[in-house]
Amino acid sequence: MKPKFQSKQEVIIKAPVEKVWEFNQDLSNIPLYHPQVDKVDLISGKRFREAGVAYQCHIAGSRHTCIEKDIEIVPMKKIVTVFPSDTMGLAKLLPDYIVESSLTKIDKNTTRLDIAHYYSSSKWKVKLLNFYIKRKIAPQIQQMLNAMKNAIEAE
Repeated sequence: MKPKFQSKQEVIIKAPVEKVWEFNQDLSNIPLYHPQVDKVDLISGKRFREAGVAYQCHIAGSRHTCIEKDIEIVPMKKIVTVFPSDTMGLAKLLPDYIVESSLTKIDKNTTRLDIAHYYSSSKWKVKLLNFYIKRKIAPQIQQMLNAMKNAIEAE
């Protein structure tokens, strides 16, 4: 069972769903659009997403890292990712954090990409963090989506 839904960001990309999917499948593209990531280590040895593939993101301007792992892939539709560990302590605070990226074909040249966040928020620390996430992190995720849109549309 999924933890509680917390927030969602979305972007409309002027590109076919196949192109958006292909771009998002290549883990080496993450630093091209994610402003918080400057390097990705392919710790599973695979450059493309599939269920069970893990990768380590290096946080830009710091020594911090986080490990992300894709646990479910539905081609052209959905990617479900978890965060088993990081050097900032977020994985301990949010051990059930799940990100679900969904693609929706609007027409043959337009795709909507949604990123939904799920985690439990019963502890007071998590409730405080949730306030921070919604005010600070959500705009960063939207910035990331806009950068992805720009990269895909520029191809």
